[in-house]
Amino acid sequence: MKRDEISPQFLAASGSPPVEWRVQSGLADYEAAVAFMEERVAAIRANRADELVWLVEHPPLYTAGTSADEADLLTPDRFPVHRTGRGGEYTYHGPGQRVAYVMLDLKRRSCDVRAFVSSLESWIIDTLAEMNVKGERREDRVGVWVVRPERANMPDGSPAEDKIAAIGIRLRRWVSFHGISINVEPELEHFSGIVPCGVAAHGQTSLVDLGLPVTMADTDLHLRRAFEKNFGPTVLKNP
Repeated sequence: MKRDEISPQFLAASGSPPVEWRVQSGLADYEAAVAFMEERVAAIRANRADELVWLVEHPPLYTAGTSADEADLLTPDRFPVHRTGRGGEYTYHGPGQRVAYVMLDLKRRSCDVRAFVSSLESWIIDTLAEMNVKGERREDRVGVWVVRPERANMPDGSPAEDKIAAIGIRLRRWVSFHGISINVEPELEHFSGIVPCGVAAHGQTSLVDLGLPVTMADTDLHLRRAFEKNFGPTVLKNP
């Protein structure tokens, strides 16, 4: 079954509490964020805490997933490099990029990793659609892509396209952590220090790069609406 054939909805079982929705101000330290997620996942697994979506921005850094190839780290001394247990390869985080850490109990939903990844993609695609941006899946590349018709086609004749959002998750006893990132207005040149997600043939874009005068707060509103469509109700509980 192809990812886009999986039902986009990944709703919690009836009677489940709403997912806590938290927006962090300022730039979050990466190691502290990972430590917080570790603690929260343990609490969710033990039924001591509700599920959580945590929206953050990080200072400039690179992260290496479990499939990262050292050759894809092109400038190792440019920014801090964090080895992490999420799936995927190298990625960049920095100011102007919205990172959404997703801590959900799949046992309340569906213990189907492919369906979960598909639903994360649907969440991003629905978020972009609210801002009149058409995000697309690719069978051979996880993440969400935007076709750039104003540029010349690729050497194989396919349309030029850029990546606007990345996905990298980890599961521990069916509770997820890590999550997604959407480029709102990051410094796109910072991606040049790595081969993002192991894909060298395509570039990176952002909402502002596409000509949309959106803010991080605008993006957060669309993210929350699209999340509720795909995963169910949320409740705002800021730190």
